Amino acid sequence: MTMRLSILGSTGSVGRSALAVVDYANSVSDEPAFEIEALTAFRDAERLAKQAISFDAKIAVIGDEGAYAELRERLAGTGIEAACGAKAISEAAERPVDRVLAAIVGIAGLESTHAALTVGNSVALANKESMVCAGPLLKQIALKSGAAIVPTDSEHNAMFQVMERAEDVETLILTASGGPFLNTPKARLSSVTPDEACAHPQWSMGRKISVDSATFMNKGLELIEAAYLFDMPEDRIDVLVHPQSIIHSLVSYRDGSVLAQLGLPDMQTPISHALSWPKRRQPTNVRRLNLPEIGRLDFQPVDPDRFPAIGLARAALREGPAATIVLNCANEVAVAAFLEGKCQFTDISWIVERALQHGLATAKSPAEQSLGDVIELDRRGRHLCEELVAHAAGQARSRAQ
Repeated sequence: MTMRLSILGSTGSVGRSALAVVDYANSVSDEPAFEIEALTAFRDAERLAKQAISFDAKIAVIGDEGAYAELRERLAGTGIEAACGAKAISEAAERPVDRVLAAIVGIAGLESTHAALTVGNSVALANKESMVCAGPLLKQIALKSGAAIVPTDSEHNAMFQVMERAEDVETLILTASGGPFLNTPKARLSSVTPDEACAHPQWSMGRKISVDSATFMNKGLELIEAAYLFDMPEDRIDVLVHPQSIIHSLVSYRDGSVLAQLGLPDMQTPISHALSWPKRRQPTNVRRLNLPEIGRLDFQPVDPDRFPAIGLARAALREGPAATIVLNCANEVAVAAFLEGKCQFTDISWIVERALQHGLATAKSPAEQSLGDVIELDRRGRHLCEELVAHAAGQARSRAQ
């Protein structure tokens, strides 16, 4: 039976991997495994139009209104509807489908994820920031509408695949590749460049996510996401460094069993599972795992002094939903500043820590949280963090003089 999909963020790395999954599954099936309803992107009108035409989408939406004229021109005569703006992206997410892939990076993906779940569209969630900032709210909405939230990040999808009985789980174990600076002398971290931070040893990702991996904040955000997705307290979620990135997560059970999901580092595998669940698994064209070729699997604990991000994430999670919003917005602002050369790599965690200490994160219970609350706290947090970035830049200038 054909599944109808919408992909939010189709021109990014996750969106492109999803379309590769769709293309291959359809090519080897007697009837189409997937059909595309809507595709969205922020500003890459050329790629979005090509994707929409190639996959016969019903509508293509560009977030940047300045790119709308180009999108409309490229789609002229195709019969594919073109639209633009944040509201149009949320409206695309509301179109009835079997699954919406939420792959917009950052909190920018929250409103469309919220819209999809509100109307009862099940969501394959690859936008971890939505769950970090509004996990309790999104789960309440999904429960009310009957929509499923299917974990799609490789780590959470791995847990989802090997989760037998949640009540029997003792510990969730996230694995981390270690990023590009696992063995870099700590004294050198303050001088690393954006290009060095984006040179991930295992995964091909966008620049923001690559920097998150380098700071280990990606793992901190994933820890929060796991806590909300699986209703697990943070002290029962561990993080291990696993440089080969073959085991994507593990679930430890109270009888001593530890179940792991393994595979070569390729996002097509978890995306394929998340798009097709709970129906049969679709074939993918990913390279198959050859354990004798791999030879060994290594593990080591995370150095909290070198990578404070995980400790900051744990503290935010203990504080409550408002604190996780502040943590996320502070990280987004700090990473953007680092990529623009406005602060040092080591300033990222400093900015997040100061933002959490500022007192913005006055906790609200999940029952009180609304989309408006999240957006307003994020706005206030960003204003504060811009001031912190300016302070960090001033300190850097002083050190240079």
